[in-house]
Amino acid sequence: MADLKENTQNVIEVTGKDLPLHCPTPDMVKWNSHPRVFLPIVKQGGEARCPYCGTLYKLTGPVTGHHH
Repeated sequence: MADLKENTQNVIEVTGKDLPLHCPTPDMVKWNSHPRVFLPIVKQGGEARCPYCGTLYKLTGPVTGHHH
């Protein structure tokens, strides 16, 4: 089992495998801490901030395929 992440982190790095990106993610300890919101990280230049908890997501590595 993968280590669960606290969604109190300020910055979380994600890869193309995590797209489409939403917060909270299933691997977070408090996966139900707020309503799920999809974040348009690709359209926003590789960074997106959750409007509920303020977590900043940064996209690392290449994005393959068609993602919105």
